[in-house]
Amino acid sequence: MFVDSHCHLDRLQQSKDELAETLNFARSRGVKHFLCVAVSVNDYDAMAETVSEFSDVSVSCGVHPLHQEDACEYDTLLQKASRPEVVAIGETGLDYFYSADTKAVQLQSFIDHIRVANALSKPLIIHTRDAREDTLSLLRQHKAPETNGVLHCFTESLEMAQEAIEMGFYISISGIVTFNSADELREVVKAVPLERLLIETDSPWLAPVPHRGKQNQPGYVVEVAEFIAELKGVSVAELARQTTDNFYRLFPLAKR
Repeated sequence: MFVDSHCHLDRLQQSKDELAETLNFARSRGVKHFLCVAVSVNDYDAMAETVSEFSDVSVSCGVHPLHQEDACEYDTLLQKASRPEVVAIGETGLDYFYSADTKAVQLQSFIDHIRVANALSKPLIIHTRDAREDTLSLLRQHKAPETNGVLHCFTESLEMAQEAIEMGFYISISGIVTFNSADELREVVKAVPLERLLIETDSPWLAPVPHRGKQNQPGYVVEVAEFIAELKGVSVAELARQTTDNFYRLFPLAKR
C-alpha cells in the first residue's frame, strides 16, 4: 500500500464528484492515504471543507513561500494550525528561484512556521529551492530539538539531504525523479537511506513519466514508487511498506 505524502487536492480544479473519482482511481492502485497540503492560510477553510468527507485524507496548514501575498501573522497561523485535524505545519520554506524579491517576507514567514511547529509539536513540511544555506540555517537557529519534518519535492544536493536527516527530517521524492534531466537527483535518491524517504505527487503539478503533460493526480504516486524501487534495488512492495511506515512515523496524527 502507498501513501501520497504531499498533494494539493483542492487545486485539481475538479468537482466534488470528479475528485471522488480521482481518489477512487488512486485507491484502486493501492494508495491508502493522502496528505492534502495547504499553500495559504486564507484558503485553509475551503481546502479542509473540500476533503472533509474523505476519511483517508489528512490536511496541513501553512503558507507556501511563493504565496507571500497571503502571509499571515504568527498568532493567526497558530490558531488555525492548532485545529485537531491539522497534522503538519506548511507547506513553508524558502524559494529564491522564482521569488527572491520577497526574501525578507519569506524568511519571517518561515521562522513563524518553525515556531508554530515547536509550539504545537507538529512536523514541518518544507519547500526549498535555491535557498539551501538559509533553509538549513533557520532550522538550526529556530527549530526545537524534538521538531522534525520533511523536505518535500526534493531537488537539492546530497549534502543538504544529509544535514536535514541529521536534524530529524525526511526527504520526499516526487515525479521529478523520472525526468530525463534529473540525473543528479537520482544519485541523491540512491544515497538517501530508505528509512528516511517519502514519496509524493505534488498534484496537480509534476506528473511523472509516462504521464508528463497531463494534470498530475495521487494515483500516479505508484509510478514514483516503481521508479525509486528500481533505483534503490528493492521491490516495489518493500518501497511501499517502508515509505508508508515512514509517513506514519513522521505524521502520527494522520488518519489511519
